[in-house]
Formats: sequence, C-alpha cells, structure tokens
Amino acid sequence: MGILTQYQPLELHNYIGIGNAWDLDRVNGGVTVLPPYAESSGVKWYTGTASAIYQNLNYLSQYEPEYVLILSGDHIYKMDYSKMLDYHIEKEADVSISVIEVPWDEASRFGIMNTNEEMEVVEFEEKPQFPRSNLASMGIYIFNWAILKEYLEMDARNPESSNDFGKDVLPLLLDEGKKLMAYPFEGYWKDVGTVKSLWEANMDLLRDETSLNLNDRNWRIYSVNPNEPPQYIAEQAKVEESLINEGCVIEGDVKHSVLFQGVTVEEGSMVIDSVVMPGAKIGKNVVIERAIVGSEMVIEDGTIIRPEKNVDDVVLIAEGK
Repeated sequence: MGILTQYQPLELHNYIGIGNAWDLDRVNGGVTVLPPYAESSGVKWYTGTASAIYQNLNYLSQYEPEYVLILSGDHIYKMDYSKMLDYHIEKEADVSISVIEVPWDEASRFGIMNTNEEMEVVEFEEKPQFPRSNLASMGIYIFNWAILKEYLEMDARNPESSNDFGKDVLPLLLDEGKKLMAYPFEGYWKDVGTVKSLWEANMDLLRDETSLNLNDRNWRIYSVNPNEPPQYIAEQAKVEESLINEGCVIEGDVKHSVLFQGVTVEEGSMVIDSVVMPGAKIGKNVVIERAIVGSEMVIEDGTIIRPEKNVDDVVLIAEGK
C-alpha cells in the first residue's frame, strides 16, 4: 500500500507510522508513504491526481502488479474492494470506476458517468452544468496495470494536460475506445473535502439510522489506539445523543456532538452540534455550537463560538484560523 502525501503531511505521517495498527508492518508489502519527488530543479509537487501516480510508477513497477487500485483520501465509506476487483475481471474491463447515485440537484458538483444498459461508461463529464446522469464517480479506480502505465506516460508527455484522472486520463481512454465499466456502490459515502462536509459526516454518525455502522463486529474499523483511560462524566454533567471517546473529562453539557479522545469540557460549558478533536481543552462557561474545534486547542473561560451570519454555517477553530 502506497500513501501519497503533499501539503503539511506531518500529522498524517505520525498517524500512519509503520502501519502496525492495521497489521501493515511487514517485511514484504506493508505501507509506504510517498511524498513528491525532489528533482535537480527543486521539489516538484504533484500537479494532479494522475501526476501523483505517474511520479510513483517505479514504486508500482517493483511489485509487477496485474491490477492497481487507486483511492481518494478524503472520502468516508466502507467497501469490500475484492468484490469490485471480481466485477472488473468478470467484465473484462480496462478500467473500473466505482459510482454512486447522488441527488440530481447535487450532480453538477461531481464527475458524472454516463453509461449504457450494461454499465459501460460511454461519456465522462466533469461537474456538468446540466447533468444527464446522477452516477457520480467516487474517486475509486481499478486499472489494468499495463493500461495505467501506458496512459500515465502519455498524459505526462502532453504539455496541455492538467494531469488529472477525471479531466484528462479517463476522457482519453474513452476517446481511444478502451473499456471503462461503472461499478455501482450502495451504501454510505461522503466526500469530506470541506469543513462543512467533514462536520456533516460526523453528525451522520449520531443518526439513529445510518448505513455507516461503526459497531459492526463482523466489519471492524481499525485505527491508532490512543490508550487513554475511560471517559469521566461528572455527576452534574449532561450528555445527550453524543459520541464521547476514551480519555474525555466531561463536567459540562454535551448534546449531539462528537468528542475525540482526551477532550476536557469544564463545568458550566455547553457543546452542541459540534466536533471536538483530540486533546482540546474547553474552559468554564463556554458555549460552542455548530463548530469543529481542532486538536489541542484551548478555549478560554466564557468564550462563545457559533455561526455569526448564517445559522447553517460551521465554525472552524484551529491553529492559525
């Protein structure tokens, strides 16, 4: 498994480590962090999704793969990739793209796949103004290795390319008659590339009915265990409809919120419809509503944090913000 990183990657690097939380600390295979290459002219950043893979073709080549699975890192979902690979092989596809139905009024925000009755992609439209399909690309691709290598090298030689899979590589594959199949996915999927969408995804975890079940013992989600003591909820505290992680100390009120490990909420404070990241300290008589509070942030006594102009907005409280 290769993980491509770029802008301010330290926190992600620390989280991944050597991959032992996911049983990836092995001699063969395992996990490798892949930052942009440094060239003689200086650091060359990844210029697009295709560029990121192209710069790491040597990494892929050493494994002599038959197929390559490419994923986006800012989406939340649960998927058995082996079923998608079986589909790819059965359909004798050159590329398979996982798709999900989105509301028609949101389709113009996504890369849209127009398909025939056999789910073969006949056209790809990047954020169309007037979409003719509501099948959105999930940013999950399975490529035949030979095809991937050939077309990434071709794309890299094109000075007019933006080096993006959706804008450049997939349309070129279609133009040249390659077989692209849409793999329909049914289940929870959320693009968390914005502050508000990240907040929404956390709020989804609090719903009575959600297709993203974190408590499924047959499909556990593994993460880095913080090894904190159990959460402490004081006698005067009140907690409603919330997820409170280990190591939290709650002396105030928490309603419909997600608190990561090691969060402190002191007496007289209220946290409502919010997400509080690890290690944050919330002082006394604080009000926090519809906000994301960053890791290790300290909120002083008496502070009020809520949207000022639009009640549907989400406030971000983080270092440097």
